[in-house]
Amino acid sequence: MPDRCTSKPRAEPAKSDQHEPLPSNSQARMVARTGLTMALVLLALWIAADFLPALGWAAIIAITAWPLYVRCIPYLGETRSPILAPLIFTALIAAIVFVPLALAAHQIARQGDATFAWIAQSRESGIAISWVAQLPVAAEMVRQWWEKNLSDPAAAASWFTSINADKAAEWTSALGSQLLHRGFMFFLCLIALFGFLRHGAWISDRLLDTADRILGDPGERLASKMVDAVRGTVNGTVLVAVAEGLLIGVAYWLAGVPSPVLFTLLTIAFAMVPFGAGAAFSVASGVLLISDGNLWSALGVFGWGAAVMLAGDHFVWPTLVGNAARLPFLVALIGIFGGLQVFGLIGLFVGPVIMAALLTVWREWLVRVDDAERAIR
Repeated sequence: MPDRCTSKPRAEPAKSDQHEPLPSNSQARMVARTGLTMALVLLALWIAADFLPALGWAAIIAITAWPLYVRCIPYLGETRSPILAPLIFTALIAAIVFVPLALAAHQIARQGDATFAWIAQSRESGIAISWVAQLPVAAEMVRQWWEKNLSDPAAAASWFTSINADKAAEWTSALGSQLLHRGFMFFLCLIALFGFLRHGAWISDRLLDTADRILGDPGERLASKMVDAVRGTVNGTVLVAVAEGLLIGVAYWLAGVPSPVLFTLLTIAFAMVPFGAGAAFSVASGVLLISDGNLWSALGVFGWGAAVMLAGDHFVWPTLVGNAARLPFLVALIGIFGGLQVFGLIGLFVGPVIMAALLTVWREWLVRVDDAERAIR
């Protein structure tokens, strides 16, 4: 075998050959391929438009859980079957999502009898009032209105009668169709999640290869920043929601709110949305006021819940998301709320990802180009 150092060097092609323009037919072929690719992508997105939210949720869950999934693969029986590990992990994630919903539904069903009994009693004897005297202002005005409209059995019966059977049946039918649709989308999300986990390494390699071909090394860094933004947003959202729910749940337990476990679960679920926890602790305060009649306890629950929610949604949540995605506080805040307004619930994660991508382009592409031009000058 000849020595590479002493062997005759290979003749390099002339420089003029390297920079020759493509023939016209090659350029036309490239334009045709690009146009066909864009048309197929747009057509595929149009066909799958109704299923994109489910695919988006599956991708978000897969990106977030991927580091944990890789660590758990040796314990999930990958050597026995290549589909066993993603199947078990998908089932675990489905249980994590489904079990709290089942517990909440069970608690609601348990309280159904008590609710119907209270409605029947209110229609017969009216809704009693015992907390109006504790109001610091307008106590007499509120008492008179309550006695005229709710304490009188006839007025209370007419008020409950306004919720007629036709409206109740219509609402029940709409709720049933929505539950069926959401259940199907959840099932589709699980199927997509299994596929992402099963072929995650191959999908990530193809995406990175495509980004490298189109954008070069900056494309790979951009993809890495977007993945970090997704994981940081999901982790921050879940952490803040659980913390808010538990802290407000302590107030439920101390104040004596009926079914504190149910309201704690509802608070955690609603806290996934900015200011969503307010709906849960507002209802809890109203239930406590009606059942116990203590105005100050209800106001205490409401005030504590509002303080925890404002601190978590305004400061803690954007800070956690911004630190994980390297976003300034204001940019993270705009990304969260703007994404929610434009894209719906999935926008909570899409918004910070878009902001992180924009800042990555500005920091690593535009700024570096400007610095290079200044160095040349």
